[in-house]
Amino acid sequence: MYLKRILTALAVSAALPAASHATELEVTHWWTSGGEAAAVAELAKAFDASGDKWVDGAIAGSGGTARPIIISRILGGDPMGATQLNHGRQAEELIEAGLLLDLTDVAEKEGWKDIVNPPSLLESCTLDGRIYCAPINIHSWQWIWLSNAAYEKAGVPVPTNWEEFTAAAPKLEEAGIVPLAMGKQGWQQNGAFGVMVVAIAGVDAWKKVNVEKDAEVARGPEYAKVFEAAVNAREFAKDSNVQDWNQATNMVITGKAGGQIMGDWAQGEFQVAGQVAGEDYTCLPGLGDNEILDTAGDAFYFPKVDDPETTEAQKRLASLIISKDVQVAFNLKKGSLPIRGDVDLSSANDCMQKGLKILADGGIMPSGDQNLTPDTQTQIEDLMAEFWSGDMSAEDAQSRYADIIERAE
Repeated sequence: MYLKRILTALAVSAALPAASHATELEVTHWWTSGGEAAAVAELAKAFDASGDKWVDGAIAGSGGTARPIIISRILGGDPMGATQLNHGRQAEELIEAGLLLDLTDVAEKEGWKDIVNPPSLLESCTLDGRIYCAPINIHSWQWIWLSNAAYEKAGVPVPTNWEEFTAAAPKLEEAGIVPLAMGKQGWQQNGAFGVMVVAIAGVDAWKKVNVEKDAEVARGPEYAKVFEAAVNAREFAKDSNVQDWNQATNMVITGKAGGQIMGDWAQGEFQVAGQVAGEDYTCLPGLGDNEILDTAGDAFYFPKVDDPETTEAQKRLASLIISKDVQVAFNLKKGSLPIRGDVDLSSANDCMQKGLKILADGGIMPSGDQNLTPDTQTQIEDLMAEFWSGDMSAEDAQSRYADIIERAE
């Protein structure tokens, strides 16, 4: 791959100074919204309390903005101490190029294989039997968030499934409320489309396309229904004139929109706004049609450096990420689920409790990040951005989508 071809031109050096009482680690991430910032502050606080020093390297924008910057720095010999990425295939070539720290010794000493649940999270950190990342949470796209106040104003009950959501949309519009909040970015639109696939076409069809890369299923009648539903959703979101996901979430929080299809990281925004799950807002897993979670999420990777003190600090942070206390403090603020099932989350809100029950009952599926390459993901996101912003027909969008799946590795 291209990373291997240019590896000989790279010189990875330690760029992180060590203080007399602690080792400083610059940690890059893209957690910059209100809820995300509150969560990452818990992680930084725990690392500082352990005797080391967290140097925050937040990158404004989405992962699509941050990842090229992160990768460019690692390739250019200016590595950070640790970096957030999504566990899956995003770091595959960096690992193959020998640029990321092997954490297998830490993982084996602490029994990560017996702790991390579901096992697919750690498998996504593993290449050729070696472990290269520390998963910190389980994030799932499989949610729609609904404003109780918006539906009360429109005089209709809060929906319990996608069919009811669709039926209520005209009443919301009559009340001056946008039915569906949607940021104008391909990753958001693609994420929402994936949720609709699982709810409308079903998990088996989703797996055929995303895991087995079956283009004939992508061209078939199950996916045709999804693209037709997406055309309706596009109409519901036509007046959602925001860019970022948290701006769309704010439309739901303020009652300007009826709902938003977004991952469970949206919970952090509701918490920062002081809203109570089950009272101010309603959450429906699987669009209310099925109770299932895709087990995506975030993990920390550690670029190789030639300073032993920094390497040891990197391993200390990896260990801390998996620890019980950090798992509870971080995920309660983030709205995500912990990667270990032996922690006390009795204080979790109504929506998190729903997610925990689904996880405990085994209602899980893989995520696209774990099966599709970044290149394929980008192609689909570009298609979705074009589809949601224009008047592309369902048939044309489905045909182009199936062509991408047919070429996918």
